[in-house]
Amino acid sequence: MARSNVNAVRFWPVAAAFLVTDFVTKRWAVSALAPMHTRHEVLGEWLTFTLLYNPGAAFGLHVGEWSRWIFTALTIGAAFILFRMYQSTAEGDTVKLTSLGMILGGAIGNLIDRLRSGQGVVDFIDVGIGDHRWPTFNVADIGVSCGAILLAWVLWREDRAAALAASATTESSSAR
Repeated sequence: MARSNVNAVRFWPVAAAFLVTDFVTKRWAVSALAPMHTRHEVLGEWLTFTLLYNPGAAFGLHVGEWSRWIFTALTIGAAFILFRMYQSTAEGDTVKLTSLGMILGGAIGNLIDRLRSGQGVVDFIDVGIGDHRWPTFNVADIGVSCGAILLAWVLWREDRAAALAASATTESSSAR
């Protein structure tokens, strides 16, 4: 099997799974959780579903009236970088391919919302205790956040392995 096929089988299903799950859950949230800002308890007050529209980015980051287009452009740029990283990933590096797929699927999920509506990205997962709550999020945000943490770990591990290899090569050369 060619390298691109091996990696494609690991990367694209993950990206598609996050994209489809995000799309389906957001459509469900819009139809089932209206009106906005109404809490629907799932696991007591710890986990509730609350329909919101976020015109900014993660954690309510907003950069003014151009937020929608700025974050659209940033997402398209990030998608290009993620795709290039996918293309340069070593054959069969499942963890890296999974992390890249998670990030890309989530990023495209939120991009679709930004392009479909000026209201913003559909968020509905609300966790916390009492007034101490995490910012409301969605499945795409889970993919981007967890994928980014996983990718950071993978890249750190790659850098560490490269540094150890360089150190071993230097020690080997100086021992001669």
